Amino acid sequence: MEESRMIYSYHHVFKGFAAKLSPEEVKAMEKVPGFISARPQKVVSLHTTHSPSFLGLNQNMGFWKDSNYGKGVIIGVLDSGIIPNHPSFSDKGMPPPPSKWKGQCEFKFQACNNKLIGARYFTIGNGTPLDEDGHGTHTASTAAGNFVQDANLFGNANGTAVGIAPFAHLAIYKVCLDNCLESDILAGMDAAIDDGVDVLSLSLGGPARNFDDEIIAVGAFSAIEKGIFVSCSAGNSGPRLGTMGNGAPWILTVGASTINRKIRVTALLGNNEKIDGESIFQPNNFAPKQLSLIYPGSRVRDPFCTPASLANINVRGKIVLCEIGGNIGRIAKGQAVRNAGGAAMILMNQEPQGYTLSVGAHVLPTTHISYADGLKLKAYMRSTTNPTASISFEGTIIGDDRAPMVASFSSRGPNQPSRGILKPDIIGPGVNILAAWDVSVENINTKSTFNIISGTSMACPHLSGIAALLKNAHPDWSPAAIKSAIMTTSSLVNLANNPIEDQTLQPANFFAIGSGHVNPSKSTDPGLIYDIQPEEYIPYLCGLNYTNQQVRIITNRAINCSKISHIPESQLNYPSFSIFLGSTKQTYSRTVTNVGDANSVYSVKINLPQDTYLSVDPSTLRFSRLNQKMTYNVTFSRLASARSRTTAQGFLTWTSSKYSVRSPIVVFH
Repeated sequence: MEESRMIYSYHHVFKGFAAKLSPEEVKAMEKVPGFISARPQKVVSLHTTHSPSFLGLNQNMGFWKDSNYGKGVIIGVLDSGIIPNHPSFSDKGMPPPPSKWKGQCEFKFQACNNKLIGARYFTIGNGTPLDEDGHGTHTASTAAGNFVQDANLFGNANGTAVGIAPFAHLAIYKVCLDNCLESDILAGMDAAIDDGVDVLSLSLGGPARNFDDEIIAVGAFSAIEKGIFVSCSAGNSGPRLGTMGNGAPWILTVGASTINRKIRVTALLGNNEKIDGESIFQPNNFAPKQLSLIYPGSRVRDPFCTPASLANINVRGKIVLCEIGGNIGRIAKGQAVRNAGGAAMILMNQEPQGYTLSVGAHVLPTTHISYADGLKLKAYMRSTTNPTASISFEGTIIGDDRAPMVASFSSRGPNQPSRGILKPDIIGPGVNILAAWDVSVENINTKSTFNIISGTSMACPHLSGIAALLKNAHPDWSPAAIKSAIMTTSSLVNLANNPIEDQTLQPANFFAIGSGHVNPSKSTDPGLIYDIQPEEYIPYLCGLNYTNQQVRIITNRAINCSKISHIPESQLNYPSFSIFLGSTKQTYSRTVTNVGDANSVYSVKINLPQDTYLSVDPSTLRFSRLNQKMTYNVTFSRLASARSRTTAQGFLTWTSSKYSVRSPIVVFH
C-alpha cells in the first residue's frame, strides 16, 4: 500500500496543507486555480533546555504570554553565585526593577543590569558573587534566563535556550563555595527577604530534621510571612524511601522527572541486538564498526573501571563495559578507560538507577545504558567467546512518550519530620537539563557556554520560574495559594497517557511524585485553592509536640503552645492528605476558596485507597461569588479486612463543568 503523501491538513493556523511533493508537482499545482503559495519545509531549531516547550510554554501564546513571561517579578536564587556576562543574563527587553527593590550588586566591576538586578555573596574568604562551580549559573538561567539563540553542547540539543520566567528579574545570593554553610544560607535568605524578592529558589539542603533544626525551613517561614514564595529541591538520595529533605509545609518541595528528549547513542551487539543509550559527547569521526567487548568485572571482580582495575587488563582498542559506582565518577571512568587504551565505553546502571540515564560530557565515545539493558549485554557476553559491539551516534531525538518519568535519584517521602504532610509536593524537569554554565565544557572560546546536568537542583528552578509566572498573573495570591494551584492541577499521566512511572518502569507512588507532574498552563486557573495564612502553621507546629522554644525558633516570636489549640498535622489546610489510620474513625476538614467561576457547583469524586473507606460531607459545594470559602469534612475509616503496616493511596477530586481540583491521599494502616 502506497504511503500517504498528505502530512497535515490545516484549518486554523492557515488554510492549507503539508504534503510530500516533487518540484515538478509543485510547479503543476501552481497552475491550479486558487493556488496561493508553496515553499519547501525548513528545519526549526528546538528550544535547548526543551523543558519550556515540554511544559507547554510556547512563545507569544497561552500562559507564557498571559503571565508576561514573569515580568516585574524578582526571583532570588541562593546558590554558588553567577557568571554575570553570560548571554542568558542579558537585559534585552527587560524593564527596570520594581521600585520596592533594595538589593545590592557586589561585583567589583559593572555587572548588574535590568535582568541581573542584584548579586551578593555570603561565603567566608571569597569576596565576589562570581560562580566558580557552575551550579548557580545553571539554576539561575533555568529559572529566569533570557532567550539565547544557537545554544547547544557538542552540537546537540541545539536551539534557543530560555528560562521558565525569562522576563523576571534575578537576584543572586552566593551561599556556597566548596560547600554550603548554614550560616551563609541563613544570611542569604535574610538579605533576600530584606531586598524585596518575590520568589526564593534554593537548590540545596541537608538531611531531614525537625524544622527548628532546618535552617532553610526557619528562613523560609519568615519569607512566607512576607508573602515570598519558597521553592526547594527534595534532594538526590532516591530511590530509597524517607530520604527527602526540605519538607516543611510552607515550602514547595520539588522532585525530579525526565523530559521527552534523548541524546541517543546505539550499541549494536555482535548478535545484532540493539541497545539504545545516551551521551552528549558524540564524535563524528568514530566509525561504527564491531570491536571487541571486555568487562573488567568478570576479570578482576571490579566492575567500576577504576585505574587500578584496568592496570592489568588489555583493553587497548576495545569497548569496555563499566558499572556506575565504586567511588569514581562517570566521567572519570571514561578517563581511566581512555588512559588504558580503550576505544570506547559502555556505562551501565546498577539496579537502583534502573532506567534513569544521564548524558555526561564524556572524554571518549560512550553510551550510558539502563540496568536492564546492562543485564542483556552481560548475558550476550557470557554466550560467546568473542563478544563484539559497535557504537553509533544518533544525536538529539524528541519523542519519548514515557516522559515524564521519575528520576531514580529523586528523593522520596515519607516526610520524616512530619509524616502527616505528604511530600514531595510536585515533580518537574530535572534530568539532562541544558542551561548556562560558568566555563566551556568543550574548551572553545565563547561566552555562550552551556552544560547538561541532572538533579532535583534542576527541577527546583523550573518550579521557581512557574511560581514567578503565577505571581505575575495573580499578584494577590499568597504563597500557599500558588502552591495549591500548582499541586491540584498537576498531571498523573505521561505523554502516552499512562500512569507516570518510576525508574523501574512501574507506576510511581505518591512518595515519588507527590501531587504529580507540574502543568503550568492549568495552574493559572485552578478553580479552587487551599489557602493557608502564616499564623495557621502555629497550631500545626504545637501539634507536632514541639516545645515553645522550638516553635519560637521557627516563627521568630514568643509562642506558648499551652494557650494555643493544637491541630493534628493532617488537619492543616494542605492540598493533600497523609493519614495514620488505626481502628477508630478520623475526620479532617479542608477549606477551599473559589478563584474560578463566580457561580459554580463542584461534586466530589473519590478514588479510594485500598483497605480504606472515606466519606465527604458535604459532597457538593455551591459557590455564588469569587473568593467565597467553603469547608468540607473527610471521614476516614479502616476496613475490617485491612492489613497492618501497609500504605495505600488514592485521591479526592472536586469537579465542576470546567474544573478538576485533585488532592492525593496516602493512608498508613
